[in-house]
Amino acid sequence: MSLYAQRGVSAQKEEVHNAIKKLDPGLYAHAFCKMYPDFLGGDDQWVNISHADGAGTKSILAYLYWKETGDVSVWKGIAQDAVAMNIDDLLCVGVYNNLLFSSTIDRNKKLIPGEVIEAVINGTQEFFDELKSYGVHIHYLGGETADVGDVVRTIAVNGTMTARWPKNKLVTNQNIASGNVIVGFASSGQANYEKEYNSGLGSNGLTSARHDVLSKYYADQYPETFENSLSRDVVYIGKNKMTDEVGVNGKKYSIGKLLLSPTRTYAPLMKRLLEEHFEDITGVIHCSGGGQTKCMKYLPQTFKIVKDNLFEVPPIFQLIQQNSGADAKEMYQVFNMGHRLEIFTSEKAAAIIIEVAAALGIEAKVVGRVEASDKKELELSTYAGIIRYEY
Repeated sequence: MSLYAQRGVSAQKEEVHNAIKKLDPGLYAHAFCKMYPDFLGGDDQWVNISHADGAGTKSILAYLYWKETGDVSVWKGIAQDAVAMNIDDLLCVGVYNNLLFSSTIDRNKKLIPGEVIEAVINGTQEFFDELKSYGVHIHYLGGETADVGDVVRTIAVNGTMTARWPKNKLVTNQNIASGNVIVGFASSGQANYEKEYNSGLGSNGLTSARHDVLSKYYADQYPETFENSLSRDVVYIGKNKMTDEVGVNGKKYSIGKLLLSPTRTYAPLMKRLLEEHFEDITGVIHCSGGGQTKCMKYLPQTFKIVKDNLFEVPPIFQLIQQNSGADAKEMYQVFNMGHRLEIFTSEKAAAIIIEVAAALGIEAKVVGRVEASDKKELELSTYAGIIRYEY
């Protein structure tokens, strides 16, 4: 059993999917987000979407960094994580504007003071203001902040995003077909709208990243940051402290900063692509929970997906693997490993899409293709050789 599983977490969320299997699946079976009839407007040519997500256990990393350094500004990144994980899912179905957002913050008041709550709330609004400058309008409708120390050890930062969208502007993945190529968009680097280098980690796999990279010092100093019934053998088993530095592209970054790089949103990019090249987009996948295997959940037919031109693995993932000893197959199933968004399109359109991304400072390239097959399978060409997943 992997360390990831021993900690009681699953990249595939099998128990969650089993729990919701009786719920209404929505109008489009293969779309990245569930969509429903226009209950709000009563127009059969529109859909309603209400999507919930959050920063997950990344907030615990922010807690550790804040306790170690006193830097409260790190909580603004957690605010961005909660928003980006929502809007980037919605981008996958074609929604990019005029969105409503409500935040949900649960905290242990004895450990999380008002200045942290203020940083999260103000950070959320600042992120919305920044996106507005790129033509992406998100309306902040407040939310709920609850003091629930009996339930939450430190803090949980989540949100719900709601949209109403025309059916003729939706991406449902129904048209993914043999012959499509897959354009991947780098998760790391520094886009034109980012203030500093982004490690590319995003907000998935942070339970693994935290325990595999950071040392036992954090278990001893901050027992409130982990499930105390876990074996000591899987809790904070790494070699590093948050303030340790590593070199990336000739510069030094603290490990804490790399782990806490705010989740990159692709909203400025997708707004341009959806407005100017909508007809060229066959499908869109957010490589979040499930990493490079995520796409397999949304295929409309039995295809073989081949990804044989993946990005070089960013340093943060190399660091995690060196500490954890996880094999490549698990790493690619848990983490994005280099690109966190992919578009299915034609080979001709791919070149144009890549140019649009480059104009925003985002590296993009054709990472793979869709092949006809009588069975559902995924083949990755990685630094460790060819990895296959069958479904």
